[in-house]
Amino acid sequence: MLGELLLTLGVLALGYAGWQFALADAVMGERQQQAAQAFAAELGPTIVAPVDAQLRTDEPPAESAAAEGASFAVMYIPRLGEFERAVGEGTSRAVLDSLEQGLAHYSDSALPGELGNVAIAGHRNGQGGPFTHLDEMRIGDRIYVQTSEAWYVYEFRNHEYVAPTGVGVVAPVPQQPQTPADGRYLTITTCNPEWSPAGRLIAYATMVGWQSAAEGMPAELAQTLGRA
Repeated sequence: MLGELLLTLGVLALGYAGWQFALADAVMGERQQQAAQAFAAELGPTIVAPVDAQLRTDEPPAESAAAEGASFAVMYIPRLGEFERAVGEGTSRAVLDSLEQGLAHYSDSALPGELGNVAIAGHRNGQGGPFTHLDEMRIGDRIYVQTSEAWYVYEFRNHEYVAPTGVGVVAPVPQQPQTPADGRYLTITTCNPEWSPAGRLIAYATMVGWQSAAEGMPAELAQTLGRA
């Protein structure tokens, strides 16, 4: 009887701890969301592009590198729900754990819109857990990156699971470190499995177009966010 009671109490304690972690993630995630919305307003006017506006496929504008730790972009991923997070420069814990950011740009990788690979890191769980559901991405899902210059649109292609030492995923051409960049890619890295640093879950996307910041938020994104 005592053994069963202790087992039950243990299960309840673990469940409570899990609930506490989930609640903390939700609260911090909401703070990061609000911070991203405020930063997005700083990047440009809150206008929406015409529904019939076509994405451009010519050479995007040149982006300026941000100072270490500074926010320079906002990422939107509709597949992950009401997902808006500011992207900070550098993969320090100060950026990854920040209430103002939560997503971190690998400093040696390309900037949004550039030829090469824009590599972004974020927690799977804890500190807002921005990428808890990254494994739910589906082929063709769009990822939007807003800067002061433009809106860049990427489409998800596939996942990959690698060891923590698998740094080839952030090469200019992912997993082909000796190949010169011939396209515009986006790579997201996070932990795998959940609550463990044992491996990495990778999400790859390719750029399908862009439009200038002056045109405003892409209409399809605005509709998803209820801002059309």
